[in-house]
Amino acid sequence: MQTDLPTRPFGKTGMEITRTGFGAWAIGGNMWGPQDDADSVAAIRHAVSKGINWIDTAAVYGNGHSEEVIAEALADLAPAERPYVFTKGGIVRDAAGKNPRRRAADLRQQCEDSLKRLKVEVIDLYQLHWPSDDVSLEESWGTMLRLKEDGLVRHVGLSNHWGEQLEEAEAMGHVETLQPPFSMIKRQAAESLLPWCAAHGTGVICYSPMQAGLLTGAFTAERAANLPENDWRRDAPDFQGEALTRNLALADALRPVAEKHGVEMGAVALAWALAWPGLTGAIVGSRSPGQINGWFPAATLELDADDMETLARAIDSTGAGEGPARPG
Repeated sequence: MQTDLPTRPFGKTGMEITRTGFGAWAIGGNMWGPQDDADSVAAIRHAVSKGINWIDTAAVYGNGHSEEVIAEALADLAPAERPYVFTKGGIVRDAAGKNPRRRAADLRQQCEDSLKRLKVEVIDLYQLHWPSDDVSLEESWGTMLRLKEDGLVRHVGLSNHWGEQLEEAEAMGHVETLQPPFSMIKRQAAESLLPWCAAHGTGVICYSPMQAGLLTGAFTAERAANLPENDWRRDAPDFQGEALTRNLALADALRPVAEKHGVEMGAVALAWALAWPGLTGAIVGSRSPGQINGWFPAATLELDADDMETLARAIDSTGAGEGPARPG
């Protein structure tokens, strides 16, 4: 699709993608509390109307429901108006969304099922969702490369893979993209992953750049204590105890930078991640059009050196998270 927003080359894929993309985990309707499909469709259409030109999902999000909602949201768009749709395979769950298993034999079937749910003839980017102790990377990545050879997908990448796994896969066939976690709290990817990808022409889209809401400025200790029973964050270490205190202190340090640029705090957290060399774009989960309006300025926001140093000092002083605080 055509967009007036700034774009970046997505590795060697030939795709030019906007700095931010629509993340579709929450709209699958599991692990985040109740979600209305009408709100999800409205959010996707709103993002596309504002120029966001890619969506990231996975077969396991709501056991395929996220992909079905995306298909509904994009159904009336002409081919030239459609955003890229990236999805992932490699994990199969039961009907209740539990008991994950991984088998190489499942991967091709999962891809074919995703094609049907998305109602497309070819997937723009297909990513291997997680490493597995049950299936060798050689077998899984070999299947991914064959899916590309057979024309079911245009490009293939890895998600949540690290270090030697990247080297092993690259030796078999180019790792076109990588999807790691990366935020002001989860900074480990900056140590070696981003440099490796930059050196190998691998595009990188990170997930959880606002750390599942912690860096939006809207999260509080009280909210953390009252999350719904089916919200995965209830049991996550970052949302408990001293870690939560440090993370909320870091979030509060975003406020003066946000006020300086006239944006919301979440947009600053996104712009911080996007300032790191080697990162192509950031996946931002949204459940309503209003949420998109809050982070959308990050699609164009550039932080200056003073901003980055202010935020690095906040990372140092709060002790929040792990990993380097400054690019370079």
